[in-house]
Amino acid sequence: VSLVRARDTFGTATHVDELAAEFNAAISEFLVARGVDLDDALAGEYLVEELAQAEFGFVTSATARSLVDRFRRALNPQAKQDFDDDLKVLDSLADRYQLVTAWLTAYLASVGETSVELPEAVAIELCGDVPRHDSSATLEATVDGLLGTHPRIRGGRLTFRLDELLSRTRDFRNNRVPAFRRYQKQRTELLAAERRRLRFDEYQPKVMSAFVRNQLLDQVYLPLIGDNLAKQLGTAGETKRTDQMGLLLLISPPGYGKTTLMEYVADRLGLVFVKVNGPALGHTVTSVDPAEAPNATARQEIEKISFALEMGNNVLLYLDDIQHTSPELLQKFISLCDAQRRMEGVWNGQSKTYDLRGKRFAVCMAGNPYTESGQRFRIPDMLANRADVWNLGDVLTGRDELFALSFVENALTSNPVLAPLSTRDREDVPRLVRLARGDEGVRPDQLSHPYSSVELDQVLSVLRKLLNARRVVLATNEAYIASAAQADSSRTEPPFQLQGSYRNMNKIAEKIVPAMNDRELDAVIDDHYLAEAQTLTTGAEANLLKLAELRGTLTAAETARWAEVKAA
Repeated sequence: VSLVRARDTFGTATHVDELAAEFNAAISEFLVARGVDLDDALAGEYLVEELAQAEFGFVTSATARSLVDRFRRALNPQAKQDFDDDLKVLDSLADRYQLVTAWLTAYLASVGETSVELPEAVAIELCGDVPRHDSSATLEATVDGLLGTHPRIRGGRLTFRLDELLSRTRDFRNNRVPAFRRYQKQRTELLAAERRRLRFDEYQPKVMSAFVRNQLLDQVYLPLIGDNLAKQLGTAGETKRTDQMGLLLLISPPGYGKTTLMEYVADRLGLVFVKVNGPALGHTVTSVDPAEAPNATARQEIEKISFALEMGNNVLLYLDDIQHTSPELLQKFISLCDAQRRMEGVWNGQSKTYDLRGKRFAVCMAGNPYTESGQRFRIPDMLANRADVWNLGDVLTGRDELFALSFVENALTSNPVLAPLSTRDREDVPRLVRLARGDEGVRPDQLSHPYSSVELDQVLSVLRKLLNARRVVLATNEAYIASAAQADSSRTEPPFQLQGSYRNMNKIAEKIVPAMNDRELDAVIDDHYLAEAQTLTTGAEANLLKLAELRGTLTAAETARWAEVKAA
């Protein structure tokens, strides 16, 4: 009524349409909120829209009007009188609706037809005094050339009725879409909560931005690691092994990138990287049952092992710093490294046997045997026999040049002058090293990158100083490994504990600049190892004297003092 009055007041349908749109939304929300069926709410909206028109009246389809007219013509006078009399007798709208539906249904059956316009035809009969205007619009249509797989699409064709389609799409928009979005939100929240509970982000391999895939890795270590993982994971194609077994054991002094290398491999192979921290376990943990862990930190690491076993597939289980763990704990993995690929574990408080045959599950252990006494660090013989053991800090036979070059390649990202080389053609690095050495067999025009003369001079200047520093680092590394391999009872000099790893090389490289002279370079090396030696407390003096001996810089007084220290 208000809309009709508004139409009469404003004399235009524009304002009425705006009011109708607002009222439509309001009445729909009002009815649905009170539990009214959606169809009733749509009927209410349709009523409002018709009332808002300049000429009030309900649209009637030509098909429904034709059905009523044919029905009336088919009735003889007596049948027509009986039909009208029956309608007058009934007071209930539901009864009148049922009666008209029965007559029209019987008529359609007699002529062998069906009609989707039957409800509208019944409405015309029941409400003959309601203003109406006929429409010749076609409600049915067919769309061709569809590629979807919806059940309603058959042979690339979709046949639909406009009124029915609008009703379904409205229900889809108002009910299905909000429900699906609520489901997505709830699922996302649930997954996020489970990810937090399982700490899943911790198991994604994170390759350091400073990681350099040097030639030593490409030509030596990656093929060796690949051969081992082929045994553990199996290879693709017809050559896939059925006797999957084994273990990868990496050892080296600290700073040679064991963990970084395996994270890179896991990332490239698409494996979940489960890293177990050996020092957090300690020598007292001997069981894979989290309930028997002595503290929360150890329990968390044991739970990681259980999580990896429970996941079972596409997993690289990495036990880091195993020199700080118990041999009895390491022994639990022996059966996993055999062809049977079984291991006892505990999940949610229940013991469980994990069968990993045929699954992409690999075990890698990494350790630094040089920082733990032989009485505490022992790898069970049966486990060592099943492992491929590689020392990243030692020189493989015939690979001296590649090993030495890797120190330069790994240090590229640490020096601002050399950093651009890490993203260019890797073949340029050995050529530049040869140029820095004064090798006349290499010319600047053989480089793949067009270096300016200024840039090339700076690069070569830094490389010359880096090569001098490398000599010290390599000598220190060799002495460190040799000293660690000696028994205390047979030593002729104090243990040498200064290290010469990639990490040491990078720390020195970041302080080198092109304008530096030899004395300044020596000062940088001195300062680096002096700072490192200060952590050795009483052993600092002996280690610095040994380093000076390696570098050939011992003074007369230092030579005498070094002889006294060794004699003592």
